[in-house]
Amino acid sequence: MKKLACLALATCGLGLSLLQALPAHAGVIIYGTRVIYPVEQQEVVVRLENKGDRPALVQTWLDAGDIRSTPATAQTPFTLSPPIFRIEPNQQQAMRLRYSGEAAPTDRESLYWLNVLEVPPVTTGSEQNNLIELAFRTRLRVYVRPSNLPYPVGSAPSKLQWQLVSHNQGFALQATNPTPYHISLTSVDLLSDGKRFSKAPNQEPNDSLLLPAGDVKVFALPQLRDRPNGTVKVEFTSVSDYGARVRHSAGLTPTASR
Repeated sequence: MKKLACLALATCGLGLSLLQALPAHAGVIIYGTRVIYPVEQQEVVVRLENKGDRPALVQTWLDAGDIRSTPATAQTPFTLSPPIFRIEPNQQQAMRLRYSGEAAPTDRESLYWLNVLEVPPVTTGSEQNNLIELAFRTRLRVYVRPSNLPYPVGSAPSKLQWQLVSHNQGFALQATNPTPYHISLTSVDLLSDGKRFSKAPNQEPNDSLLLPAGDVKVFALPQLRDRPNGTVKVEFTSVSDYGARVRHSAGLTPTASR
């Protein structure tokens, strides 16, 4: 157990590709790009499959947002069964995720992370000294969703509020999420007079385009140096519960509520 936890910290594969099957690497894949946990459900099943040609040892755990978490240090209101398992080549494994019922916000989603650590089998024989074996860790978002939210999740992106603000001697788009849902974005652009100004590249992978419920974020527009005149609109892409990318267009709001 301790050896696996150390490997989790040493080598982390964190690319969250928006595909129906999310690869941890060429071996084990996780079906889905996120986990939606309706709080009234007894459990949610997450499926994995070993597409490789060798057995894989997998360890799983959840954390509340600490990328340095290990199975020994992470504390969340979940149980995950089985926490450690072996998958033979071309075989599947179902993980059962259960929420403990611990008190959670009832007016908005809560976010946790599912960690899947794959450890390759030990190589034996004359080739062992010429190989470097790596463990791969993948993290998926787990959204705990209350049952009494006022509107469907698909309506949330259209309720984002956008404002053009001064930023570092230039301009930026300030996005306010007044909804009870966490909204994942993949692109943010400002269109003015036939020109497109895109947000600056992510400084940190993974989370810079995640707008938690009630959050406010600022997306720098490095190519926009003068305040635009005339009609201005925002184009952005959100990610649905099923991993699909959905395009949206919105106007600027006079103010952005916090």
